[in-house]
Amino acid sequence: MYNLCVPCLFGLEGLCADELKMLGMSEVRANNGQVTFSGGEYEIAVSNINLRTGERVLLTAGETDAFTFDQLFEGVRSMNWEKFIPADGAFPVKGYSLGSKLHSIPDCQKIIKKAIAERLKSKYSADWLKETGAKYQIQFAIMNDKASLHIDTSGSGLHKRGYRPAGNAAPLRETLAAAIVKLSRYKGRDYVCDPFCGSGTIAIEAALAALNRAPGLRREFAAQKWGWLPEKCWSDAAEEARSREYNGNYDILGSDIDPQCVKTSQDNAKRAGVSEYVRFEVADARSFACSSDAGVIMTNPPYGERVMQHDEAEELYRSFGAAVRDLGKWRMYILSSHTEFERAFGKTAVKKRKLYNGMIKCDLYMYY
Repeated sequence: MYNLCVPCLFGLEGLCADELKMLGMSEVRANNGQVTFSGGEYEIAVSNINLRTGERVLLTAGETDAFTFDQLFEGVRSMNWEKFIPADGAFPVKGYSLGSKLHSIPDCQKIIKKAIAERLKSKYSADWLKETGAKYQIQFAIMNDKASLHIDTSGSGLHKRGYRPAGNAAPLRETLAAAIVKLSRYKGRDYVCDPFCGSGTIAIEAALAALNRAPGLRREFAAQKWGWLPEKCWSDAAEEARSREYNGNYDILGSDIDPQCVKTSQDNAKRAGVSEYVRFEVADARSFACSSDAGVIMTNPPYGERVMQHDEAEELYRSFGAAVRDLGKWRMYILSSHTEFERAFGKTAVKKRKLYNGMIKCDLYMYY
């Protein structure tokens, strides 16, 4: 069994922990910005393929005090790197340091790289390491003078599902879109609409959730190239994930005033394999109209700090609020970083939840 760690956007720790528990993982613990759990080779594959709200799956190599560079070097060198990295393995190093005496990232990288190299050369009786084989990305985090060392099993972040090669001017991260879908308690039975669909992320994630389709089935992971992690783990995990998929007809609509955004959304839905379950159309959210008397609006309107001016965003919220005010049985989940959103929208949310879209602090405004 290995100690594993899943970094996630702040505010999503509980959702990610719930996912891991549903996947049958053991010793699941949610912390600030990450969730830890235990598992073997198969669990590494399962978590990578199935997680919707986690950013990547890290294999924890160990921890050490790091008050000095000598202490960091000796601590890292004492870890069992040969258990994971073969003689020809490439092991680049990256990471960060917060609230610690060792604050120079380049120096920390050099010390960690040298310590791992010395350990591997000793274990493999080698004078130098070729690093021509598979990649074992080393990640370190030094916080309050304690360093934790990990190997990244995912490669590209898990938010990169493979369906969105290029987003629009202000893309919403897939993991955050999936979190909004989860928080809406959408189970595939409601009418869903995103009137500011952008590149279609929320609608596509809603379709993947309705189908119970694992988001990682259409991409590859770094650990698939590791010799000690059997290919059968990946094929079995993918087969199990596919066996849990649903079939059905779903009412999922994405709309945007920009025809190019609609075209991008349609292309992304095709790449995601959900184009038959979600539709996109050109429409102005300020004159929102729908034939259904009940449903769920999940959306991420422009904030006013990335693609629109502040006043323009407020006017858009005001007009959109007036258009949806009398929808009756509709539920709404609106993500915005605008601190005066409720005032401009014209209605106080029943509940708010702090979330982060990348580094942008947002609130998810929930209306029932």
